[in-house]
Amino acid sequence: MVRQQSRDDLLALVASLYYEQDCNQQEIAERLHLSRSNISRMIQEAKAKGIVEVRVRKPIYRAEPLEHALKERFGLVEALVLDSMGRDSVDNLPGVGQLAARYLEHILKPHTSLAISWGTGVHAAVHALTPMPELQVDVVQMLGSVGSSNQAIDGTELARRLAELLGGRYYYLHAPVLVENPTVRDMLIAEATIQETLDRARKAAIALVGVGTTEAGANSFVRAGHLTELQLSALRAQGAVGEISGQHFDIDGNPANLSINRRVIGIDLEAVTHIPIVIGVARGLPKAKAILAALRGRFIRVLATDDVTAAAILEHDALTHHSGQAMRAGQRQDGA
Repeated sequence: MVRQQSRDDLLALVASLYYEQDCNQQEIAERLHLSRSNISRMIQEAKAKGIVEVRVRKPIYRAEPLEHALKERFGLVEALVLDSMGRDSVDNLPGVGQLAARYLEHILKPHTSLAISWGTGVHAAVHALTPMPELQVDVVQMLGSVGSSNQAIDGTELARRLAELLGGRYYYLHAPVLVENPTVRDMLIAEATIQETLDRARKAAIALVGVGTTEAGANSFVRAGHLTELQLSALRAQGAVGEISGQHFDIDGNPANLSINRRVIGIDLEAVTHIPIVIGVARGLPKAKAILAALRGRFIRVLATDDVTAAAILEHDALTHHSGQAMRAGQRQDGA
């Protein structure tokens, strides 16, 4: 074990000299009294062992007209729209995550706090974040553990990873995201440790969240085994189109009066609106109505998405806005 640790230390030293101090392989060889070919092999070994992580930042192109349209329509602080050349693909998610990460890096300040939900969009942003341990930013879960089969996208792992990147502490919410009934939820959130974590989340300076949809085949709660497709259908029938932090809402962004919201362990939507900057990371046509509803509810103040999704959001908004106006006009005429 000692020999392995010594070898890894040597690999880390070589990698640091090569990548951080810009020494060439010959200079490192002379300094460490090793051959140049040996140094070359050690650099490759450091990569293979994960001591060195090489990240290539590809150019990210943005769809500025759609960004301006979203900001103007919904009063956003910022809109970050990936120009995917009109391709609706999951391959767009890393680019969307990178846009969110760059924005987060720009606004983060030392010794602040950041609340985090869960999901593929949040994971993409965390994965794209540049390590900044000098900031010492604390990270806190804003809803319970989903227990996803993919642990990398669950809130506990994302909180740990993000705190590691930002040099801060992480605070787990030691509870499941969804329980059987409101009574169990009330008992759990009365626990001192859970209440303390929820209070930290409410007081966060920034939140990084995903936006969930109730569309069939695209619902995270169903994939995680917390809901059946039949239960999801019942939610849609009651008007729920999406959720943030496990809390569901209708197409106008009104928190739906659904029993599921009273079974979720996490901060509620009113608390979300009081966090100064909430960054939503979400894309995909099945999520367009859910994102629109979140924008109408002002649950997110910064949106990272792609051009296909952004166009669909604006189209759905125009259609539902006009139909709503027509319905209200008809009601006035009937009343007359």
